[in-house]
Amino acid sequence: MKNKEFKHDDDSTRHSHHGDPLRMGADGFREDRRNRRDDRFGEDRGADRGGPHRGRGRGFGPGFGPSPFGGGRAQKGDVRNAILSRLSDSNYNGYGLMKAIALHSDGAWRPSPGSVYPALSGLQAEGLIVSIGEGRRTEFELSEEGRSYVAEHKDELAAVWAEVREETGAAHDLRLSIGKLMGAVQQITMDGTEEQLRTVTASLDEARRTIYKLLSD
Repeated sequence: MKNKEFKHDDDSTRHSHHGDPLRMGADGFREDRRNRRDDRFGEDRGADRGGPHRGRGRGFGPGFGPSPFGGGRAQKGDVRNAILSRLSDSNYNGYGLMKAIALHSDGAWRPSPGSVYPALSGLQAEGLIVSIGEGRRTEFELSEEGRSYVAEHKDELAAVWAEVREETGAAHDLRLSIGKLMGAVQQITMDGTEEQLRTVTASLDEARRTIYKLLSD
């Protein structure tokens, strides 16, 4: 039974590399270094997905909610409240908000562009935030209505961070480690040589096999 499970895993990844960024390999990484821009939100979507450096790289999946990288935070209200909380301290563009949320949660929560940008659109439609500047320099700030909302819902906004910080133990440590790993992989995706990318791919493949072996023991 165990051998069958491993075979299924190998077969599925061999036929679906585009669905699993950690299995894409050097060719996939090279292909996904394309840079896509979305001036409406003042940042390069490729940069948001790929890391803090040159706006390249694909990133790691559709969102930090159901995925194991997200600490189980899939609720739209959480992202919405986190954005309002961070904008109460400073103005940010979309990418800056993602970094601010990750920093404020000690790396335990790293929301994806797929959750942040729709939330920004919704908050703009509600009249709680407004945009400043144009193109890639666009930032967001609370409107007067937004500041009133934040003042009236302090406990609700604070609860978002309390829930994140309640996570402790091995699972919490694992999520932090995954976040650090993702940062390293994103950087080498942008800056690494072909040989380095292949070495990293082989290392990640070996780590994946080790995890599946643990699950089957």
